[in-house]
Amino acid sequence: MSDDPNRIAAIEKAISDKYGDDTIQNPKANWDEEKEKEYLAQMKELYQKVQKNDQWQEKIDLNGIKVSKKLFNRDSTKCCPVCGSFARKAKDDVYLIKFDCCNSCYIQYVEDREERWLKGWRPNENNKKRS
Repeated sequence: MSDDPNRIAAIEKAISDKYGDDTIQNPKANWDEEKEKEYLAQMKELYQKVQKNDQWQEKIDLNGIKVSKKLFNRDSTKCCPVCGSFARKAKDDVYLIKFDCCNSCYIQYVEDREERWLKGWRPNENNKKRS
């Protein structure tokens, strides 16, 4: 392709006519100090989350089997911190590790509301189940 300015201008005009003026403007045209600061803050937050996630995902070789490092740093939980019941099934262990509650509490309080639970919501004494 040649560097003919008239040809380049004609191509830009055709793109502008078809897709709008925003498609041919310089990306820096609407960028300012405030947007730069916001972008840098977002990037810093993203990298911190990625780094924290990488630490949790780190694997340790245990007799030829890769095991998540977080399982070694975790204290053994036998009782559900929400209802106080003793973990009786393998499902309870899974939910205790992932959601810090037993299978029964997962079904009652967490299922279909995982986002709220992961943000820290917990049932208070008034809305806990009665056994």
